[in-house]
Amino acid sequence: MKMNRKERRAFLQQRLEEDPFLADWQLAEEFQVSVATIRLDRMALGIPELRERARSIASSTYSQLRALQGKEVIGELIDIELGKQGISILVASDEMVFERSHIMRGHFLFAQGNSLAVAVVNSEMALTKTAHVRYYRPVKLDDRVVAKAIVTEIDGNHYSVNVDSRVQDELVFRGTYVVVDVANRGGVDRD
Repeated sequence: MKMNRKERRAFLQQRLEEDPFLADWQLAEEFQVSVATIRLDRMALGIPELRERARSIASSTYSQLRALQGKEVIGELIDIELGKQGISILVASDEMVFERSHIMRGHFLFAQGNSLAVAVVNSEMALTKTAHVRYYRPVKLDDRVVAKAIVTEIDGNHYSVNVDSRVQDELVFRGTYVVVDVANRGGVDRD
Protein backbone atom coordinates (compact mmCIF):
# COMPACT_ATOMS: atom_id res chain seq x y z
CA MET A 1 0.00 0.00 0.00
CA LYS A 2 1.47 3.31 -1.09
CA MET A 3 1.07 6.24 1.33
CA ASN A 4 1.29 9.91 0.64
CA ARG A 5 3.92 11.97 2.47
CA LYS A 6 1.54 13.20 5.19
CA GLU A 7 0.30 9.67 6.00
CA ARG A 8 3.84 8.24 5.91
CA ARG A 9 5.13 10.89 8.30
CA ALA A 10 2.26 10.30 10.72
CA PHE A 11 2.97 6.55 10.71
CA LEU A 12 6.73 7.17 10.98
CA GLN A 13 6.22 9.29 14.07
CA GLN A 14 3.97 6.61 15.58
CA ARG A 15 6.49 3.81 14.84
CA LEU A 16 9.33 5.75 16.46
CA GLU A 17 7.21 6.44 19.54
CA GLU A 18 6.56 2.67 19.79
CA ASP A 19 10.19 1.73 19.13
CA PRO A 20 12.66 4.64 19.20
CA PHE A 21 15.54 2.29 18.34
CA LEU A 22 14.49 1.54 14.77
CA ALA A 23 17.24 2.41 12.30
CA ASP A 24 16.57 4.39 9.15
CA TRP A 25 17.20 1.32 6.95
CA GLN A 26 14.64 -0.70 8.94
CA LEU A 27 12.06 2.06 8.56
CA ALA A 28 12.85 2.33 4.84
CA GLU A 29 12.16 -1.38 4.41
CA GLU A 30 8.97 -1.19 6.44
CA PHE A 31 7.62 1.83 4.54
CA GLN A 32 9.01 0.64 1.18
CA VAL A 33 10.83 3.90 0.51
CA SER A 34 14.49 4.91 0.32
CA VAL A 35 16.65 5.61 3.36
CA ALA A 36 17.00 9.19 2.09
CA THR A 37 13.20 9.60 2.18
CA ILE A 38 13.12 8.41 5.80
CA ARG A 39 15.89 10.85 6.72
CA LEU A 40 14.03 13.74 5.10
CA ASP A 41 10.80 12.73 6.86
CA ARG A 42 12.59 12.53 10.23
CA MET A 43 14.17 15.95 9.71
CA ALA A 44 10.82 17.45 8.74
CA LEU A 45 9.27 16.00 11.90
CA GLY A 46 12.17 17.15 14.08
CA ILE A 47 13.08 13.55 15.03
CA PRO A 48 16.81 13.10 15.67
CA GLU A 49 18.88 10.25 14.23
CA LEU A 50 19.06 6.90 16.04
CA ARG A 51 22.24 7.71 18.01
CA GLU A 52 20.77 10.93 19.37
CA ARG A 53 17.49 9.20 20.30
CA ALA A 54 19.41 6.43 22.09
CA ARG A 55 21.66 8.90 23.89
CA SER A 56 18.67 10.92 25.09
CA ILE A 57 16.82 7.89 26.45
CA ALA A 58 19.94 6.41 28.01
CA SER A 59 20.95 9.59 29.85
CA SER A 60 17.66 9.77 31.72
CA THR A 61 17.63 6.03 32.45
CA TYR A 62 21.24 5.65 33.65
CA SER A 63 20.75 8.27 36.36
CA GLN A 64 18.49 5.79 38.21
CA LEU A 65 21.11 3.02 38.47
CA ARG A 66 22.41 2.11 41.89
CA ALA A 67 24.30 -1.22 41.73
CA LEU A 68 26.19 -0.48 38.49
CA GLN A 69 27.72 2.48 36.72
CA GLY A 70 26.37 3.25 33.25
CA LYS A 71 29.43 1.88 31.43
CA GLU A 72 29.11 -1.43 33.34
CA VAL A 73 25.77 -2.25 31.71
CA ILE A 74 26.24 -4.31 28.55
CA GLY A 75 23.99 -2.77 25.90
CA GLU A 76 22.00 0.45 25.99
CA LEU A 77 19.73 0.65 29.02
CA ILE A 78 16.45 2.15 27.82
CA ASP A 79 14.11 1.58 30.74
CA ILE A 80 14.48 0.65 34.38
CA GLU A 81 12.19 0.45 37.39
CA LEU A 82 14.39 -0.55 40.32
CA GLY A 83 13.23 -3.68 42.09
CA LYS A 84 10.82 -4.50 39.26
CA GLN A 85 11.97 -4.51 35.64
CA GLY A 86 14.35 -3.16 32.99
CA ILE A 87 15.07 -3.20 29.26
CA SER A 88 18.32 -2.95 27.33
CA ILE A 89 19.27 -3.11 23.67
CA LEU A 90 22.49 -4.53 22.24
CA VAL A 91 23.39 -4.47 18.55
CA ALA A 92 25.70 -7.27 17.41
CA SER A 93 28.83 -5.51 16.14
CA ASP A 94 31.92 -6.82 14.34
CA GLU A 95 33.79 -7.13 17.65
CA MET A 96 31.07 -9.38 19.12
CA VAL A 97 30.78 -11.94 16.34
CA PHE A 98 32.92 -14.78 15.06
CA GLU A 99 34.83 -13.64 11.99
CA ARG A 100 33.86 -16.52 9.70
CA SER A 101 30.21 -17.09 10.62
CA HIS A 102 29.21 -13.56 11.77
CA ILE A 103 27.38 -15.18 14.71
CA MET A 104 27.49 -13.39 18.06
CA ARG A 105 29.57 -15.00 20.79
CA GLY A 106 27.31 -16.31 23.55
CA HIS A 107 29.07 -14.51 26.37
CA PHE A 108 27.77 -11.19 25.07
CA LEU A 109 24.16 -12.39 25.41
CA PHE A 110 24.95 -13.71 28.88
CA ALA A 111 26.65 -10.44 29.85
CA GLN A 112 23.74 -8.34 28.59
CA GLY A 113 21.27 -10.43 30.63
CA ASN A 114 23.50 -10.56 33.70
CA SER A 115 24.24 -6.84 33.81
CA LEU A 116 20.55 -6.04 33.32
CA ALA A 117 19.58 -8.43 36.14
CA VAL A 118 22.07 -6.75 38.49
CA ALA A 119 20.99 -3.27 37.37
CA VAL A 120 17.32 -3.82 38.29
CA VAL A 121 18.20 -4.69 41.91
CA ASN A 122 17.49 -1.71 44.15
CA SER A 123 20.85 -1.75 45.94
CA GLU A 124 24.15 0.10 46.15
CA MET A 125 25.98 -3.18 45.52
CA ALA A 126 24.60 -6.40 44.04
CA LEU A 127 26.28 -9.53 42.71
CA THR A 128 25.07 -12.55 40.76
CA LYS A 129 24.93 -15.71 42.88
CA THR A 130 23.61 -18.17 40.28
CA ALA A 131 22.49 -18.15 36.68
CA HIS A 132 20.64 -20.70 34.58
CA VAL A 133 20.71 -19.81 30.90
CA ARG A 134 19.52 -21.19 27.60
CA TYR A 135 20.37 -20.10 24.07
CA TYR A 136 17.57 -20.58 21.52
CA ARG A 137 19.00 -19.46 18.20
CA PRO A 138 22.11 -17.70 16.91
CA VAL A 139 22.29 -13.92 16.82
CA LYS A 140 23.96 -12.53 13.71
CA LEU A 141 25.95 -9.42 12.88
CA ASP A 142 23.81 -6.24 13.08
CA ASP A 143 20.92 -8.03 14.86
CA ARG A 144 19.32 -5.86 17.56
CA VAL A 145 18.87 -7.83 20.80
CA VAL A 146 16.20 -6.46 23.15
CA ALA A 147 16.58 -7.88 26.67
CA LYS A 148 13.76 -7.54 29.21
CA ALA A 149 14.37 -8.29 32.87
CA ILE A 150 11.61 -8.88 35.41
CA VAL A 151 12.12 -9.35 39.13
CA THR A 152 9.95 -12.37 39.93
CA GLU A 153 10.71 -12.77 43.64
CA ILE A 154 12.47 -10.98 46.47
CA ASP A 155 13.46 -13.14 49.45
CA GLY A 156 15.39 -11.10 51.99
CA ASN A 157 18.38 -9.81 50.07
CA HIS A 158 18.00 -12.34 47.22
CA TYR A 159 16.33 -11.26 43.98
CA SER A 160 15.16 -13.75 41.35
CA VAL A 161 15.33 -12.08 37.96
CA ASN A 162 14.15 -13.54 34.64
CA VAL A 163 15.66 -12.12 31.45
CA ASP A 164 14.28 -12.81 27.98
CA SER A 165 16.28 -11.57 24.99
CA ARG A 166 14.67 -11.29 21.57
CA VAL A 167 15.58 -10.35 18.02
CA GLN A 168 12.51 -9.09 16.15
CA ASP A 169 10.15 -10.74 18.66
CA GLU A 170 11.92 -14.12 18.38
CA LEU A 171 13.36 -15.51 21.63
CA VAL A 172 17.14 -15.98 21.34
CA PHE A 173 18.22 -16.21 25.01
CA ARG A 174 16.63 -16.76 28.39
CA GLY A 175 18.35 -16.42 31.75
CA THR A 176 17.19 -16.87 35.33
CA TYR A 177 19.52 -15.06 37.70
CA VAL A 178 19.66 -14.97 41.48
CA VAL A 179 21.18 -11.63 42.43
CA VAL A 180 22.23 -10.85 45.99
CA ASP A 181 21.96 -7.38 47.50
CA VAL A 182 25.32 -7.44 49.30
CA ALA A 183 24.79 -3.93 50.69
CA ASN A 184 21.95 -5.44 52.77
CA ARG A 185 23.92 -7.97 54.85
CA GLY A 186 20.92 -10.18 55.55
CA GLY A 187 22.91 -13.26 54.66
CA VAL A 188 24.90 -13.25 51.46
CA ASP A 189 25.43 -16.98 51.16
CA ARG A 190 22.49 -18.97 52.43
CA ASP A 191 21.75 -22.38 50.98
